[in-house]
Amino acid sequence: MSEYLEFSLIERKPKTKVIGVWSKTNPVSLGVIRWFPGWRQYCFFPQEGTVYSVECLNDIITHIRGLR
Repeated sequence: MSEYLEFSLIERKPKTKVIGVWSKTNPVSLGVIRWFPGWRQYCFFPQEGTVYSVECLNDIITHIRGLR
């Protein structure tokens, strides 16, 4: 459970998911986690102009690892 981020399912595709990443302190979308076929893995696609601390990046990494 992240202290600052909220993860929510946006779309369930036949083999993958699209997960929204939101700020818990502001109702702002920070980006999405989705499958990147070029690398054959889930990746984080941030919204332009967003900035992340090490703690937030670790939370995103932990969530992506849980999707494997």
